[in-house]
Amino acid sequence: MNFSMSRRQGNAHQKCADRVAVKITHLSVTFGAQQVLNDLSFEVNPGEIFVIMGPSGSGKSVLLRHLSGLERSGKGRVLINGRDAADTAVHADMTTAFVFQSSALLNSMTVFDNLALYLREHRLYNTRTIREKVEHVLEMLSLKDAMRKYPSQLSGGMRKRVAIARALVMEPQLILYDEPTSELDPVMAATITEIIGVLSTESGVTSIVVTHDRELALTIGHRVAFLVDGGFLTIDTPMKLRNSTYSCLVDFLNPKIDIAHPHFRKPKST
Repeated sequence: MNFSMSRRQGNAHQKCADRVAVKITHLSVTFGAQQVLNDLSFEVNPGEIFVIMGPSGSGKSVLLRHLSGLERSGKGRVLINGRDAADTAVHADMTTAFVFQSSALLNSMTVFDNLALYLREHRLYNTRTIREKVEHVLEMLSLKDAMRKYPSQLSGGMRKRVAIARALVMEPQLILYDEPTSELDPVMAATITEIIGVLSTESGVTSIVVTHDRELALTIGHRVAFLVDGGFLTIDTPMKLRNSTYSCLVDFLNPKIDIAHPHFRKPKST
């Protein structure tokens, strides 16, 4: 599987940032009286797979939406290569792709047209070159046979692969993944994990992944941040996380099932 793709040629299409670093400083987000994110500061290195894990409701998806620029409700700054992500000129100089948890494919379009839409809308190439680039990406992800199908005709795993293919055809410097392996069987989840890892290795793209998937995080993550109640409990390598003594992290990575004394019936500690 070779993810190498040539960058756009010519001044009109050339992106200035081939390798992207992300820096977040003192990011806080509140919804009414609820504190969702609390004074987060961290950095993501160029070409890194940075994984954000945590229990449901800990603020992971809110954080990802702020990193992508889909939301601007928080205090603090998101910097891309030292420039404020809120500045529209930053996104004119680089490409960020978002792989949504739901895949977010357009049901009225074929797989081919879903992938070609960005290139057509931005008038980046002529019709022949667009076809070549889309077919190249579909071939890389073993999706060539699905080219004329509609999203409703695809399995969940294929829709995830198409969503990644759509991101890849944009030739991004930064990819944001929201639960890329959710609702997939273990074999397909492993396949998606491999794709993210190989893509990062071969293209050098910076990847930020929000996930509950322990295998994904601990297998391909360069560093993993564990988010609890809007703050990071720790940011560390997978090896060090496996040996962590934080009780909530240990329980998250190695949940115990006890039918005789189920956790949901245990009183909460005060």
